[in-house]
Amino acid sequence: MANVSVITVFVLSGLNETVNHRSIIFFLSLLCYCTILVVNVSLIVIIILDNSLHEPMYILLCAFFMNGLYGTTGFYPKFLWDLLSPVHVISYSGCLVQALVMYSFACSDLSILALMAYDRYLAICRPLEYHSVMSKHRVTKLAFFSWLMPFCIIATNIYLTSRVKLCSSHIDRLFCVNWSIVQLACFPEETTINGIVTNITVIIYVLHGLFIIWSYLYLIKTCTSSLENRAKFMQTCVPHLTSLFVFLFTGLFDGMMMRLSSKDFPQMLINFIAIEFLIIPPIMNPLIYGFKLTKIQNKIVGVVYFKMNVK
Repeated sequence: MANVSVITVFVLSGLNETVNHRSIIFFLSLLCYCTILVVNVSLIVIIILDNSLHEPMYILLCAFFMNGLYGTTGFYPKFLWDLLSPVHVISYSGCLVQALVMYSFACSDLSILALMAYDRYLAICRPLEYHSVMSKHRVTKLAFFSWLMPFCIIATNIYLTSRVKLCSSHIDRLFCVNWSIVQLACFPEETTINGIVTNITVIIYVLHGLFIIWSYLYLIKTCTSSLENRAKFMQTCVPHLTSLFVFLFTGLFDGMMMRLSSKDFPQMLINFIAIEFLIIPPIMNPLIYGFKLTKIQNKIVGVVYFKMNVK
């Protein structure tokens, strides 16, 4: 008979091999989180306060940056606390909430990138219909839906996980991951429905990715025949493609690591791969859009110039 017990806390063992480097990791992590807060909040405030940026593409960018703050807030405060603490534990409910935040953040990123791809398709390939289809009100609702739908899908996965009886409280990660919790089940047959719903979720977001790739391939084909469209593509689509590649690269490696045996790899490598999607995209995305998109770039330059003149 499996050792069924009521799990009230989980032990996170991902930091066990970092005892000699925790002060350095804490400093770098705090610096990283502060950078994420500053660059994302700055661009969100610029987009909200500047009426000239109240356009569909910038509304989606604002949602993109907000989602970055949402996801990183679900990880960094707890991670920084663990670096200062000799015991790395998290409550059962806290673990489920963290898993919900991590997964819904990642899926929302992909949903928003899909909306951006559709926005660019309309702007370049069907410009006469663009403003009627992508009105401010409709884009705002779509942006909200791009967060709500992943949240509900992942919440369903987490609810199914909460019904599984667990025989261990040991998670070999830096943070709580839904599938890592499911693998602690006492009776594997209880997790069949979890596997089915997880596979459906994966299929949904693979289709998101395929739609994004198709959209940009179609845009590339369209833009080669027009110098004006080529300029539009280079200015507005290249940042989107960069964000997509960064997201896919980090997500693919983390997914591969989840499926492969973690014992075959050093813990430090596993840790970095696990959190790279919480480091690279939240920092790179605001910098990419801030420096590449002319309107945002001009606004940032204007603010800096104004402050220099005031001084």
